[in-house]
Amino acid sequence: MPAPTSTESLDLPGVPLHGFRGHEPVTSLIRPRGLTVAISRQAGARGTSIARKVAEILAWQVFDHDTLDYLAQDDTAREQLLVDVPADARQWADAQLARLQHERGLNIDANTLKLVRLVLLVAARGNAVIVGRAAGFLLPHETTIHVRIVAPLDSRIAYMAQWMRLTHPEAAEEVRARDEQRARFLDRTLVFDPADLTAYDVVVNSDRLGVEGAAQFIGWAVRTKQMFVEIAQSPTPPALDSLDQLAS
Repeated sequence: MPAPTSTESLDLPGVPLHGFRGHEPVTSLIRPRGLTVAISRQAGARGTSIARKVAEILAWQVFDHDTLDYLAQDDTAREQLLVDVPADARQWADAQLARLQHERGLNIDANTLKLVRLVLLVAARGNAVIVGRAAGFLLPHETTIHVRIVAPLDSRIAYMAQWMRLTHPEAAEEVRARDEQRARFLDRTLVFDPADLTAYDVVVNSDRLGVEGAAQFIGWAVRTKQMFVEIAQSPTPPALDSLDQLAS
């Protein structure tokens, strides 16, 4: 598993411009520093490529499978990443973990618990794109854009065969095994079914839109959610003719 080549790759490009409320039982003073995009994906649907493009469009940091595993295992790298997370955002992450343990009855081992807390801390840091690790099911919908990337099975098998240089039967088995492993992790951790489309804000067919089109569509969803969060937090809601300016 490759580690990031430098600590610079873990830095956000700047101070987030937006603050957002956390889950309802948490006070408004305890909140993440920005929105999070959580990418759930079918195997071979190019979810990681789309996540990286979304991060590029938004100038946010992307946290994929390898990066999260590396940070979960390396205490020094994790502390370097989280050094600029303020105390109230850390409290938000702890409150979310307590909520999950209470509401979802988390029954996980110590390593998985460390990974779950890491996902929450990354979200507390704000302006992040997280790939997998059940992030969209762990994080509150108020501050998360939960995206499901899908594609036809034949397309996913063809992509997996090309990417991993497998035969068609080998690629088909790889897709099946990865989908099953991800569904099993989600069911064991939070008792959720990834096939339930009501769990997502957006479902994107990467075979129809491609990586660029899917990423642009998700970026539009992020800007839309930002707009309505700002409206909800504003003491004086803006006039209808000013919504276009907020969305731009």
